[in-house]
Amino acid sequence: AQQGRVREKVYGKQKIYFADQEQLPAASDAELRGLDGEIAARSAQLQALQQSCRHMEAELKELNSSMTTPEMAREIETLKKDCASYTEKLERIKSATNHVTPEEKEKVCREQQLYRREWRRRKRMATELLDAILEGYPKSKKQFFEEVGIETDEDHGVSLPAAV
Repeated sequence: AQQGRVREKVYGKQKIYFADQEQLPAASDAELRGLDGEIAARSAQLQALQQSCRHMEAELKELNSSMTTPEMAREIETLKKDCASYTEKLERIKSATNHVTPEEKEKVCREQQLYRREWRRRKRMATELLDAILEGYPKSKKQFFEEVGIETDEDHGVSLPAAV
């Protein structure tokens, strides 16, 4: 700073040193335009490199998330075993002699419909009876069920089967 190559500025207790730009040669307009052109070319080159880098990172991420060749071979073996077991199971089912006849299936469906209808009828009767009792009962429905020992379908997570 004393020799004049570096300038010094004092801000309170701090001192800042910087190069004295007055000693540097001034650039002509042609040189400045040349430097601006170089900056633009380098900026474009930087953009292209960043784009290329993003593309390569995306490709790397995709490759890292995909299966390796040994993993793929193991997966193929597993799928072949599954396919063979399913084929064998299908053959066993096709060769079985104890198939359900359409008449048996119809009979079972009719019985299921009859039992479902009876279940619905009895549940409705029980609900109506309990509602009639609860009209004059001073406590809540839940307390009444606990005192009497009634267990509902809902308590056990059972619901009426859907019609087939």
